[in-house]
Amino acid sequence: MPRDRDEPAAVRVYTVCDESRYLIVRNVPSLGCGDDLASLFGTYGPVEECTPMDAEDSEPYTDVFFVKFSQVNNARFAKRKLDESVFLGNRLQVTYAPQFESPQDTKEKLEVRRKEVLGRIKSSAGRPEGSSPAQGSSSGNHHQMNSNKREYMKTIHASPIEDPRFSHVSSDKDYFPSESMNATVKLVRGKLDKIQSGGDNSSTSAASRKPGVDKRRRI
Repeated sequence: MPRDRDEPAAVRVYTVCDESRYLIVRNVPSLGCGDDLASLFGTYGPVEECTPMDAEDSEPYTDVFFVKFSQVNNARFAKRKLDESVFLGNRLQVTYAPQFESPQDTKEKLEVRRKEVLGRIKSSAGRPEGSSPAQGSSSGNHHQMNSNKREYMKTIHASPIEDPRFSHVSSDKDYFPSESMNATVKLVRGKLDKIQSGGDNSSTSAASRKPGVDKRRRI
């Protein structure tokens, strides 16, 4: 039954027997674009063959192509990326074609999958039980953060912090390359010193005053 274009594709799980380096591409526009289709699939791996299939049923003004990859992994990647993708205005329908495999192709495919499974088992055996690579990295980062925090607290308690922003600044030092800016800074500092000294004198005089005696006659 043909797939409805307006409905999303259903989720399907493929086993190693269902996958194949042979693909059938349907709904290709009948525009003589075989070379363009081969170039498109060639971006995902070496393509050994890309030919039209006249024996397959197709919709009007569309062709069906047979694509043969050199590796199953390349065919799997190409199918995942190009299935339901738009090619010259039409949505491609890419399916596996394990019926075209020879006994040697099936043997090589199963051998490749066996090596992949053994590699995954060995990599998982090297990790502690019940932990994943993400958990191991997160626990290591957490331990490193705790150690850094302890070192930082030791440094704070061992020596006082000397912040250069709160150090004494001399009023005679020139901080700007321009003489006019340095002169302006000195003028402002002089006025601030006068205001501060005037405030100190007023507070001293106010403190030195004695409370006056009330000489008004009371009735």
